[in-house]
Amino acid sequence: MSGPDNGSALKQGVSLWGIVALGAGTAIGVAIFSILAPGAKLAGPGMLLAMVIAGVPMILFAVTYAFMGSAAPVSGASYEWSRRFIHPFVGFIIGWLRIAGSTSALVLYAFVLVQYWSMLIELPAKPVMLAILALFWILNTLGVSIVAKGQALMVFVLLTTCAVLIISAFWQGERGNFTPVLSHGWSGVMAAVPLMVSLFLGIETATEVGEEVKNGRRMIPLGIGLSILLTSAIYFSVAAAAISVLGAGPLGESRAPLLDLAIATLGPYGKPLILVSATVAIGTSLNAISLIFSRSLFAMGRSGILPAALARIHPSWGTPHVATTTVFVLCVLGLLMPLNLVFLFLAVNIPTLMKYGATCFAATRVVDLHPEIYRAAPFKPKPGALRIWAWAGVSCAVVVIALGLEADWRPYAVLAGWAALGLLYYAVRSRKLAEAVVENS
Repeated sequence: MSGPDNGSALKQGVSLWGIVALGAGTAIGVAIFSILAPGAKLAGPGMLLAMVIAGVPMILFAVTYAFMGSAAPVSGASYEWSRRFIHPFVGFIIGWLRIAGSTSALVLYAFVLVQYWSMLIELPAKPVMLAILALFWILNTLGVSIVAKGQALMVFVLLTTCAVLIISAFWQGERGNFTPVLSHGWSGVMAAVPLMVSLFLGIETATEVGEEVKNGRRMIPLGIGLSILLTSAIYFSVAAAAISVLGAGPLGESRAPLLDLAIATLGPYGKPLILVSATVAIGTSLNAISLIFSRSLFAMGRSGILPAALARIHPSWGTPHVATTTVFVLCVLGLLMPLNLVFLFLAVNIPTLMKYGATCFAATRVVDLHPEIYRAAPFKPKPGALRIWAWAGVSCAVVVIALGLEADWRPYAVLAGWAALGLLYYAVRSRKLAEAVVENS
């Protein structure tokens, strides 16, 4: 299925630092401020083990995405790769479920940001969330270079504030707070793994704007590697600092864990530090996810499975302005969802993990069925190693999705209903497109 030619192209405006800022900035975003408390509640100090376990599939996914980004850089990559290398329906259902997942993500991040601001002054949650979402809609409509430069600035501020917090906590922590590590048993550790995966989601963000990355075939793999190293170091250090200073019990009950950590270590300077850090961290996630969500809709519109208007590119800004506006409208509707952190995190994670699994499978198809694409990739593990790596990624995605049922079954039910609606839409849309082809032939 292919849509009409737009007569214009997306503008390239993302450099290597932009790739790192998009990847690390998306990952080191809202999760660092909101996932530590539910993780500690489920696993106690074993949350650190859950974090390490969650990092294994993310490394598998990162290497596979680095290869695919090098082999076939394209905007809306997760949809395009599944559509092109597996089957158009697989691409559609991945993109369709990501509509629900990305909407949940943007609502979640705006909600957590308002929670932090409310520590300083009481704010009406949903009106302020609406204003935040509108701001990032405007930024993403004005141009990818503006998004990338804003992302880079916010990531710099975020890394600086995290470094101050980690260094200050180093001198005041208690080693005894790490024992017993398995206070909640291995069942608690494994239950926390699906939430810990949230810490790394978004490392592959730059692949979703592959057409807009300068020298994407070489820069995307390098940027993903730097992103995962930076993200892992920051997350593990911050989590260890929080447990050592607060203890796993109080951390699990905290409404704002990093705020409590900052006040405990920095006194009156803690609150302003964390408010600044939270604003830029969550801002990086909102910025990047708004970007990649719009590119997914753009790609689906360009292929013809969603309305072709989504593929329109603004003649001056070089952005898919109809897609960015659609993202904003969906987020407004998303404000009607329950504002429960575990529910929202799982609603985000499930479609994302399905996307990761599909991309890993697509990588095996490239190796087996498209050797010319494989050979053209500047970054490419050996075929046998890549097959093993990619199939391990598929297996990890399935396992982590299954583990999330223990935390909350409701997002699975909601997404199943959304998938059923997608099946109906796909059947009707495919029939209409087929009839149009027959009429034009």
